[in-house]
Amino acid sequence: MTVRLPDEQSDPARARLLVVVAVPAEADAVLRGLGCAPQAPQERVALPGGALDRVAHPSGVTVDVLAGGVGPGAAAAAAATALGAARYDLVLSAGIAGGFAPRALVGATVVATAIVAADLGAETPEGFADVTELGFGTVRHTPAPAAVALAAESLGAVAGTVLTVSTVTGSAARAAALTARHPDAVAEAMEGFGVAEAAARHGVPSFELRTVSNAVGPRDRSAWRIGEALDALERAFAALPHPALVKEAGRG
Repeated sequence: MTVRLPDEQSDPARARLLVVVAVPAEADAVLRGLGCAPQAPQERVALPGGALDRVAHPSGVTVDVLAGGVGPGAAAAAAATALGAARYDLVLSAGIAGGFAPRALVGATVVATAIVAADLGAETPEGFADVTELGFGTVRHTPAPAAVALAAESLGAVAGTVLTVSTVTGSAARAAALTARHPDAVAEAMEGFGVAEAAARHGVPSFELRTVSNAVGPRDRSAWRIGEALDALERAFAALPHPALVKEAGRG
């Protein structure tokens, strides 16, 4: 049985955006960027297994912000739950990420030209083969190029491939391997592909926006700048042209 959210959107002319992040700190940054106090969002809406924060943005776009959990599986399940309960015009995976230097340095904002599951596949004698090469599905979702260009220009963001991984990179060797396989990669995170996969199955366009907290490579927590990345995430959502983004994303 489908669970419908209260006051579900019924007017197709009015845009609704679903933003899926991993953790509450990211949701709080997004809400601040949207002009809300995280402790008092405009509306708290229950979902099976959780809840989301609904914001009536001054632009006219209704923005639902959902902290769906860490990793592609949790993100896909959370996004699918929300998508099964209400109509959305765009699903946006957002949060902090590791950046591939020198293309995306700490503090940078990145937008995905492609959302790629980088470690979904199998090790073979010839090396790694993704599930597309194995003939079992897709590892790539491609946001609308016009929407990517709009966001990149509006935010001064770096555009490129954002990788989804289930295990965060912690060595120079893994970083080099990912770069060799994905030369256009600008960042890695853990949820984008899961969110995009859920959106695709519901026939809704997807998008990914990240802010960089650390360099992809050897794990050095002393070099992480999570606070700076969260501040950048807040600024990105304050500056994002929400109605135009939804419109361009819908054009494909």
